[in-house]
Amino acid sequence: MSDRAISGSALTITDAALARVRELAGANARRLRVSVEGGGCSGFRYGFALVDDEAADDFVLDCDDVRVLVDRLSLPYLAGASVDCVEQLAGAQFVIRNPNAKTTCGCGSSFTA
Repeated sequence: MSDRAISGSALTITDAALARVRELAGANARRLRVSVEGGGCSGFRYGFALVDDEAADDFVLDCDDVRVLVDRLSLPYLAGASVDCVEQLAGAQFVIRNPNAKTTCGCGSSFTA
């Protein structure tokens, strides 16, 4: 697994996650927006979306043909975290390993900072 980082944030993305973005996006724009939003069973939840556009103030991680976007409000919650894609019986999903999370829910999609 080789990680790639957004400069100054230490957010990393694994090759497995990059491969999943390529698979999902096909020939379309390959931009993965990673965000933190209020809600979820633990207080905050992670968001993942394939998007066409970027905001002027997004932090951008260029990984060859994939761009990972993080908005300024989400970035502090994701500093030091790693975005991965995990294959399980129920299918594949993006997961975040976040050292800033004090607690997480059972499914791992929400956390308390």
